Amino acid sequence: MPRQNHTAGVKESRRQFLKTSGALAAGISLLGPRMARAAEGSKETLAVNGGGKAVTASSADAWKWPLYGDAEKQAMADLVDNPGYGPIAQLEEEWKEAFDYPFAKAHCNGTGAITAMFFALGLPPGSEIMVPSYTFFATIVPMRLFGLVPVFVDIHPHTLNFDLEDAKKRLTKNTKAVMPVHWFGLPCEMDHICEWADEKGLIVLEDACHAHGASLKGKYTGNWGRMGAFSFQASKPMPAIEGGMGVYQNREDYEKAATFGHYSVPSSFPEDSPYRKYNGTGLGVKFRMHPMAAALARCQLKGLVERNAKGAAQIRRLNDRLTQLPGLYEQSYGRKDMDRLYYAQNMLFINEKEAGMSRAACVKALQAEGVSASAYSYRLQHKCPLYSDAQWWHHAPTIPELPGSEAANAGNIGLPYFTTEVPELVDQYAKAFEKVWAHRKEIA
Repeated sequence: MPRQNHTAGVKESRRQFLKTSGALAAGISLLGPRMARAAEGSKETLAVNGGGKAVTASSADAWKWPLYGDAEKQAMADLVDNPGYGPIAQLEEEWKEAFDYPFAKAHCNGTGAITAMFFALGLPPGSEIMVPSYTFFATIVPMRLFGLVPVFVDIHPHTLNFDLEDAKKRLTKNTKAVMPVHWFGLPCEMDHICEWADEKGLIVLEDACHAHGASLKGKYTGNWGRMGAFSFQASKPMPAIEGGMGVYQNREDYEKAATFGHYSVPSSFPEDSPYRKYNGTGLGVKFRMHPMAAALARCQLKGLVERNAKGAAQIRRLNDRLTQLPGLYEQSYGRKDMDRLYYAQNMLFINEKEAGMSRAACVKALQAEGVSASAYSYRLQHKCPLYSDAQWWHHAPTIPELPGSEAANAGNIGLPYFTTEVPELVDQYAKAFEKVWAHRKEIA
């Protein structure tokens, strides 16, 4: 056995001790203000026990949405005076230019865009598409119209997004495509997903209905997959009251999807298009976007990037404080090459064991302090009756156990997404959380 160098071990231990001690000292220094706030909060009586509320600032219009102004009103008036479909084509061109999409087609809503996308795939009945259960029905249900089979994939409870490791376990010989959902504006890790999909020969699709202008590694959502879909419904980041957009990387997908839902569009296709002959009939349905919705969307597109940035900055002012609290996490990957936006909710996740109190007790205490917090739970698609009723499916989907989705519903705390600048309210929300955490043993 070789002789050990004990002297080297002592030196290494000493270096490690000094390194650890330095980090600890730095950590204590940084924790100073937070510890002071916690100490201050511990002296106050919780509102749930009769103390004063931490949140007293007005929340009027703090999360109002949509935000329409004179430009939108003028656009509506102009269209009433001069009716026509011009705004639809104008929106499509502006959308492509803004986010580098090769092809785009406006639809009556996001559901229509997704339905046309599944049609354009042209996959044989029985083909499987991997998709999270933690999503709106429109991501999945249109599959059944074309004999496609959803394979329900779990999510990670801290990101609420597609769990690639779970997907790898569910791959079968019938799996043809994968469709991640960028939930509440947080892009999925499309670089990893696409790398795996390429390795396995799978088509990548994107449900980007929450992620207008979000990006990963400088590449916008909707450009990672072969096709993608966006929604312009009233609550979405770019609200047009109703509407949607399909985006396509190749001409054939664009022409096939457009012909399915737009009877008059094929006349604009090149002479060599196999779909040009279907002008006047299309291939089945009418998904044309209302021109008023298109006019609203054009107005909203002009300020989209700035709104996204302002909203994200305000969330950071709040969440940078909240995520210092034990057992409280935000919806995030922690990647610096990811540019996200926020939509409808600021999602947090509480680990009850680490926090030392239950979600129910925490939310109750926060609400008493004046925080608009909820024990957020989202309907899981695989538990809906439609998927277990075989009469509606060419091949009935398998109903799995999805522990990550269940954990998310058991630990999510939803906060409002502030759509206006409310620094006083943001500060009071942070103080309310710190106050509740300072009393968490009492709450437990």
